[in-house]
This record gives sequence, structure tokens and C-alpha cells, in this order.
Amino acid sequence: MTITALIIFCALAGILFFVAAVRRLRRRRVLGGTLSGAAALIFLLLSACITLLAVNLRTYQRLSYEQAAGEVQFTRIADRDFNAVLTYPGGERANFELRGDEWQVDARVLKWHAFANLLGFDTAYRLERISGRYSRIEDERNLKRTVYALNPAQRLDLWDLARRYRGWLPWMDALYGSATFLPMVDGALYEIKVSQSGLIARPLNQAARDAVGSWH
Repeated sequence: MTITALIIFCALAGILFFVAAVRRLRRRRVLGGTLSGAAALIFLLLSACITLLAVNLRTYQRLSYEQAAGEVQFTRIADRDFNAVLTYPGGERANFELRGDEWQVDARVLKWHAFANLLGFDTAYRLERISGRYSRIEDERNLKRTVYALNPAQRLDLWDLARRYRGWLPWMDALYGSATFLPMVDGALYEIKVSQSGLIARPLNQAARDAVGSWH
């Protein structure tokens, strides 16, 4: 709501200044028309920039409590080779072939100070990648690894802007990456959630619980 109000305010201000600039130029008030035209351009550019940021911010789902980020189920293809089906909360599905002993999901997390939350900037996250991993370091170094992006590259990315200009964003509390990993076994089903502290994964069926129980 706050971002929408800012977009509308800047757009209306830009239009009003543009109308004023046209009127003043018609009356041959060049200086006043030029200043009004410059103000119109500034407000319209601000409106466009805020709109682009708002579109990008929608990829970071707002987070004020432990929230479901998806479920992932595994089917064994071969030794240490699994098909993973990632189901998002909205019902969309994606399939990945993961090699290794465990699966891992990574996310970017943006956390704001309390006063920014009051303005509508809740802690937000975006899932970044899913990958297979090996229990042994030697296998991780020498065997084939699999990793997939979960979000396309953004032309205007809020994470990159926050990282580059963090000194100008005093209302930002923390900017960090979070990851969680658990064992892969045939038939295992896990849920992925996000809390204020980052990603959480839990077993949802007996196959997953048995895998976690015997995990070492």
C-alpha cells in the first residue's frame, strides 16, 4: 500500500508539473516553464523507478512469520541420483535431477528495522537455487555436482541495490543468505519454510523421517 501510494503520488505530481510547464511555456514564461518541466521529469522518473522496484520486490515474498516456501519429494533414479519435484505454495512444480547424498536449498533474505516494517517493508525472501551435495568432502571435490537456479536474473534487483548502497539504507537491518540441507532417499517428502532466522526444512512422511533419524 505504501509503495503504491508513492507511485501514485510521484506520477500525479509529475503530471501536474507537466501541465504547469505547458501552460507557462504558452505564456512565454520560459524560466518557469523550464523549471516545471524539470520537476515533471524528476517525479515521472521517480514513479518509474519505484514501479520497477515494486515489481522486483514482489519476487521477495513478504515474511512476518514462519511461512511455507514449498515441498520437495524425491524418487531414486540410480545410486546417488534422484529426481526431485519442487512444489511451490501456489501449486507450480519444477523437476530437477540431483546427484549426491543430500539436497540443499539456498535463499536470499532481506530483513528491515521495526520502523520500516510499520511502513510495509516486512522481512522478505527469495529462493535462489537447489542443488545436490555429498556427505564426504572428497566426493564433493571429485564427483559430478548438480545445481539449478530457482529464479531468473532480474534486470533491477533489490538485493544488488541494497548490497551496493547499504550505507544509504539505514532502515535495513540485515542482508544475508540462508541455506538448509537434508538427506535424499527414495520416496522422501520434505517441507521448506522460512522464519525470521532463515530457511527451515522438515520431513513430512515416514521415509523422510527415517532418513533424518539415521543421518550421519
